[in-house]
Amino acid sequence: MKTSFSKKGFTLVELLVVIAIIGVLVGLLLPAVQAAREAARRMSCSNNFKQIGLAIHNYHSAFKRLPAHGIGTVAEPSIGAAWWRESNMGDQTRFVNQRRLSTLVGILPFIEQQAIWEEISNPNSTRTDGDTAAVIGTPTAPWSPGGPTPGIIQYIPWTYEIPGYRCPSDPGVGLPALGRTNYAACLGDSHWQTMVGPWNGWRTEPAPNGRVNTARGGHRGFYKPFDYNGKFRDVLDGLSNTIAMGEIATDLGDNNISTTAPNDGSSLGNNNGAMRAVRDNAAVCDGFVDPARPRFWLNGGARTNNARGFKWADANQMFSGCFTILPPNDVYCGRHNSNHLSGTAPMSSRHQGGAHVLMGDGAVKFITDSIEAGNRSNGDVWVGGTGNRTPGSPSPYGLWGALGTRANREAIESF
Repeated sequence: MKTSFSKKGFTLVELLVVIAIIGVLVGLLLPAVQAAREAARRMSCSNNFKQIGLAIHNYHSAFKRLPAHGIGTVAEPSIGAAWWRESNMGDQTRFVNQRRLSTLVGILPFIEQQAIWEEISNPNSTRTDGDTAAVIGTPTAPWSPGGPTPGIIQYIPWTYEIPGYRCPSDPGVGLPALGRTNYAACLGDSHWQTMVGPWNGWRTEPAPNGRVNTARGGHRGFYKPFDYNGKFRDVLDGLSNTIAMGEIATDLGDNNISTTAPNDGSSLGNNNGAMRAVRDNAAVCDGFVDPARPRFWLNGGARTNNARGFKWADANQMFSGCFTILPPNDVYCGRHNSNHLSGTAPMSSRHQGGAHVLMGDGAVKFITDSIEAGNRSNGDVWVGGTGNRTPGSPSPYGLWGALGTRANREAIESF
């Protein structure tokens, strides 16, 4: 008896149908996988912020004050070391950092980065290029405790990428930045003269009549720039109602409106003229935005080699400061020159639709771009302001501005 066996298999059409079905399923699944990955990155970013909040509270418990934003060593005025000047390896300014260290430096021991803190707080002779003989004519080590100004690439600690200061959703890495940060000190709802605080041009002593009064009347945030005596008790609006720090996206060299100032900023005037223009109208840079691509500047960004979040150790607001003037992911309006002068410095992120903030009590919240922020054409409150811009006035930037002030007695219902 003969037995016949028939060979069966997939036809080409059936195989193509199966491949097509698998392709459709993968296409449907991929966005879900990407969304899950972003959710995990966003949670990790939030956890980093919680650790920073805990570090601030532990610092306050240890020293009975907040970690200052704008602190460090300073040279004698006779050396001509103005606050904006970078340390020069050939003279005595290499031993000072011009009080430009950010709050992120002070809290290093409280985020389990004791090794980096000890490297900064002690003299050392290491350099990025390995040349320990680069400084000639001195028997001492080239770096004093506290290091040089944070723009000196040869000082190794300023180049460190510290994981706790980076949001996993931000892809920025490498030069022209040094060590990047995605977390910035909140300086309030007024930017006027925050780059100098109450100090004179050499930051050796408070300026008796001008800047001290300016700082007292207009520097209304959780962090008072270059003030070493801030305490939790100063936050009369309540720690749970006051933003201590905000998330910022680092610049990718893509002319993003939130991560660099517009290249047209010089049309606002010289340094002081541009600052006055932004002080009196936070929306003065709106005309520089590309109408076809509203996330980017029409004529490019200014100084993209020295842009947002590029120096974690530098207290200048381009690098580690932010305001509640314009809502998250809005325009960085100002004239960004070599002195890194002030502007709107908004919070921003690579997350969808908003950015994280750290409240004074340590809570982390996600604030959407659509938060109520008053009239964007309003001007800041400052010591020379009149009407509703006099010191002590309610924030001109609505709920968002009110969250940035520490002692303005505004009622905050929910956000």
